[in-house]
Amino acid sequence: MRRVLVLALVSLMAPVVTLAAPQDDVTAATRAWAEAYNSRDPQKIQALYAPDAVFWGTSSPTLRDTPALIGEYFKNSPSQPNARVELGDFKVRVWGDTAASTGSYTFTDMRDGQTVRRPARFSFVFHKQNGRWMIVDHHSSSVPASPR
Repeated sequence: MRRVLVLALVSLMAPVVTLAAPQDDVTAATRAWAEAYNSRDPQKIQALYAPDAVFWGTSSPTLRDTPALIGEYFKNSPSQPNARVELGDFKVRVWGDTAASTGSYTFTDMRDGQTVRRPARFSFVFHKQNGRWMIVDHHSSSVPASPR
């Protein structure tokens, strides 16, 4: 009985180790993209994409399916120091080593001293590679104008 009591007390005093659920990890990966975008550092942004990623940018008619083309999309980030993105609501779904994060974000920038807001929608598809959730597909599009 004494041994059981000692084991129970030791287990209560041991630090609790919790592992993040895959959904939490993908939520964090989605937020990491926004943080990288807001850093205005093209290398930080591009580092989140897998080498075989495909990207449809919000403001580009070009399907970007190589690291060079994805890098080209973000290369002018430093020249837009006020550009930011704010995540809105999004939903994460996980299927093993593949996940999707779908939702809204709003891009802002300064033009002629005025804040310009561009609401947009996104879909990220992530694949877990070497323990890290990498973007393998990213689609972004402007929110259409409301019908009149």
